[in-house]
Amino acid sequence: MTETIARLDPHAPDGAGLEPWEEIPADALVSGTPVQRGVTVHEDSERGLSVGVWDCTAMTTKQEPYSVNEFMLLLEGAVTIVDAEGGEVTISAGQPFVIPKGLDCTWHQAGYVRKFFVIFDDPSGAAAADPAALSVIRPDPYGPPEALSTLPVDPAAFTTAAPLQREHVCYRDPTGQFLVGTWDATPYERPVSPFPRNELMHILEGEVTLTGDQEQTFRAGDTFFVPQGTLCGWRSETYVRKYFCGFKIG
Repeated sequence: MTETIARLDPHAPDGAGLEPWEEIPADALVSGTPVQRGVTVHEDSERGLSVGVWDCTAMTTKQEPYSVNEFMLLLEGAVTIVDAEGGEVTISAGQPFVIPKGLDCTWHQAGYVRKFFVIFDDPSGAAAADPAALSVIRPDPYGPPEALSTLPVDPAAFTTAAPLQREHVCYRDPTGQFLVGTWDATPYERPVSPFPRNELMHILEGEVTLTGDQEQTFRAGDTFFVPQGTLCGWRSETYVRKYFCGFKIG
């Protein structure tokens, strides 16, 4: 677990390797005898939030409603999600996706898969208004065709000129806490202050340095997680574009 900024390593923190996880129950499977491993880098069991790295050998699960909201960034392999009507979505390495809680689906991977994940196992019991309308969500790296929406900013919050910040939220869970989307911004610097939410970020373009107790620089291709309340600043000298999965407490 972490209460500080964590750079996600596909092979676990500091390359230490993933840990064996419990066997997937046979009654949850159609085929395969999967071996799964993982490392959780952040967990808030009270709110059902966890972030980490997971891998697994080939398997196909039985058709059933997905039990959690989950954002995933596939690192290796491919996964096909089959819905109750037989519709298929295949996700390949390098692509992000969301499976919303309640989606009636089968998970099929013909071979080995590795991923980063953010799971929200909502303890409130909130459910989608129309479960039949749920589907796999795939964030667009550039936002929707109609472009990203401009965000309001407070010029007093920056030590440079206020930036142009835009985002597109492609998924919001029924509680409104768990958000996934695409964001971009012109260069700016923001002084050290409490980070407003838990957020996993995957940089698509540009680079940013997070300041605070120690400085860390993240570039295109890097993935990292910032827990809510972490004291950090933001300094970017170039345009930055990212995928994000955010979760706000309170």
